[in-house]
Amino acid sequence: MPNESEVELVVNARVPTATGEFQLCLYHDGKDSQEHLALVMGVVRQAEGVLVRLHSECFTGDVLQSLRCDCGEQLRRSLELIAAEGAGVLVYLRQEGRGIGLRDKLLAYNLQDGGLDTVDANLALGHQADERDYGAAAAILRQLQVRSIRLLTNNPHKLDALREMGVVVLSRIPLQIDATGENAAYLQAKRTRMNHWINVDSNPTPPIRPPARER
Repeated sequence: MPNESEVELVVNARVPTATGEFQLCLYHDGKDSQEHLALVMGVVRQAEGVLVRLHSECFTGDVLQSLRCDCGEQLRRSLELIAAEGAGVLVYLRQEGRGIGLRDKLLAYNLQDGGLDTVDANLALGHQADERDYGAAAAILRQLQVRSIRLLTNNPHKLDALREMGVVVLSRIPLQIDATGENAAYLQAKRTRMNHWINVDSNPTPPIRPPARER
């Protein structure tokens, strides 16, 4: 299978959250020595149609709640949807900035502030538009013995990649996030340049700006 990873469960523990109680599983990927996570709720072993989200790490969005992207809101909403269903898996992949790392992601932000879109900013730094690899995610789902999934995503590449690696994807569930003045251009680039299934509001919420300092 393409991009196959060999993941090993290192440890798992009960983690109660505001959304609900999950088992947090830490996996080691022998292919690149990276560590990935899976948040698991309910019974997923040998289950069909398990609700699954593949979420790539985004420090700025997930932790700082940055408005430049939709990542933090997608993470929160995915956990809420899994909790509402009572079962599911969120695979948290350690591949910041669509695989380019935090340093180059911040450099890309500066290029975007200079007028480039998210795709051209990555290309200008010598990267591909999207360098993520979903081999570890497929391997984790196999480790969890999930038989088939319903995938929370707007990204057609995730569907294709998982199916190429033998994961049975029964359906796709949209994860639409409202555009704001800060991320509308970013979402538009994902729609037009990367073919994501996104509807961008033509009248987004204005960006939040700090008050001007008195002189």
